[in-house]
Amino acid sequence: MADDIDRAQAINEALQADAMRDWRLRQPTGPGRSECEECGETIPEKRRQAVPGCRLCIDCQRALEAARRRI
Repeated sequence: MADDIDRAQAINEALQADAMRDWRLRQPTGPGRSECEECGETIPEKRRQAVPGCRLCIDCQRALEAARRRI
């Protein structure tokens, strides 16, 4: 019985590692922008430091994520 559990745990760990790798690849990189691509508002310096490569202001990012959840 422990062998089945060990195999299931190994599969779970591999799936989690794949999901984390995929998530990292989707994260923005590079210098980012000082103004939002959608609305043109200034992106605060604290946001640009916290999210390197960000291209959207907080409001536009929230709207994008909400739209993705609805799909």
